[in-house]
Amino acid sequence: MRSYSDLFRTPEFTPLFLASALQGAASTVGGLALGTLVYRATDSPLLSALSMFGPSLAQVLGATTLLSAADRLPPRATTTGIALAFALGTAAVALPGLPVAAIFGILFALGLVASLGGGVRWGLLNEILPRDGYLLGRSVFNMMSGLTQVAGYAAGGVLVAVVSPRVGLLTAAALYLAAAAGTRFGLTRRAPRASGRPSIARTWRTNALLWSDGPRRTVYLLLWIPNGLVVGCESLFVSYAPEHAGVLFASAAFGMFVGDVTTGRLLAPRVRARLGVPFLLLLATPYLVFVLRPGIVVSAACAAVASVGFGSSLIQQERLMALTPDELAGHALGLHSSGMLTLQGVSAALAGSIAQLASPGTAMTAMAAASVAVTAAVTLTARVRVPVRVPGSRGSDTGPVTGPATEPAAGPATEPVTGPAPEPMPGGASPGGAKPHP
Repeated sequence: MRSYSDLFRTPEFTPLFLASALQGAASTVGGLALGTLVYRATDSPLLSALSMFGPSLAQVLGATTLLSAADRLPPRATTTGIALAFALGTAAVALPGLPVAAIFGILFALGLVASLGGGVRWGLLNEILPRDGYLLGRSVFNMMSGLTQVAGYAAGGVLVAVVSPRVGLLTAAALYLAAAAGTRFGLTRRAPRASGRPSIARTWRTNALLWSDGPRRTVYLLLWIPNGLVVGCESLFVSYAPEHAGVLFASAAFGMFVGDVTTGRLLAPRVRARLGVPFLLLLATPYLVFVLRPGIVVSAACAAVASVGFGSSLIQQERLMALTPDELAGHALGLHSSGMLTLQGVSAALAGSIAQLASPGTAMTAMAAASVAVTAAVTLTARVRVPVRVPGSRGSDTGPVTGPATEPAAGPATEPVTGPAPEPMPGGASPGGAKPHP
């Protein structure tokens, strides 16, 4: 599978793609509206940041209790149910007079439900596409995410400024309903990918199995921490520029789109592999400028340039796929998604707390500096080696998940994470990691 037309000719790919686009638009429109609503009610950068990204904190609870269900529930019913839950929850927080505490209670419940979303969706994509199409398909989803965020934040900014935040929330609820209808009537009924009942014990065992492998553990850290700290910067857009937050969010989303297209389709594999760490540094360094409190034009340009660095997630997820066998794909991708969202929520809380004590610009600079430091520390202290993928296969070439990834079973050489990565599957794209917003 080598072209976009091949993807969209694949049965069920288009319905899943469109439903994901609707959910992405809903999350951006609803997130901006909610952040603005809470900021107007409380005048608190911390509560505004937490209203947009705080529900991600519930992901850590879901990742430790519910994640085994990602491979053990019917995919169509689960994706439809998640979209319906978000439609109802988003409509509920739009109710006039709802206390801020009640809003956060609803958001926590939605964050818990969302902990299943990544594993179920990407595990289903793994089933829908042939073996040589997953990487290209995931790249297309990333590009779509960037575009829907640009459109969603622009539309959300207009709704908030011209009408009201509550109208923005109701619009988001309608988009979630449309996404639920798309998955219910566009996807076929499928059996769960794994047998057995979901359980907390099974979730813990599989998490421990995935985490026990050193190379895979370091890839998770690179996927979670630098990304999360920079999203902490973004969580302060509303308090930094209340009247122009939509412009900043849209600029950041456009930069992410450019980074995904460039990384997934335009760069040669060997060149792309060497840009993993530079992209992570690019992700943070432009936000150091915010200590000077630049105007909206410079701020938007910095946000756009920085977000090109989110293309690094494409490289890291390709490595994660190379180290994970098929039967754990949904769980592994769900753990990545939950961990990333959890770090985003933690970072939003930390950034908001610093902004309360200092200023949004100072907090954004501090979070960016921390991201640079973490990237440097992980790069200097870890030498992750990833096996070359054998054509037509998925998972590690080194044998069982618990086996040492630095000692391949036979033949294929390995390469460090900071150097050339394994050749991708046919199609020239990698699985991506566009930052999802709850």
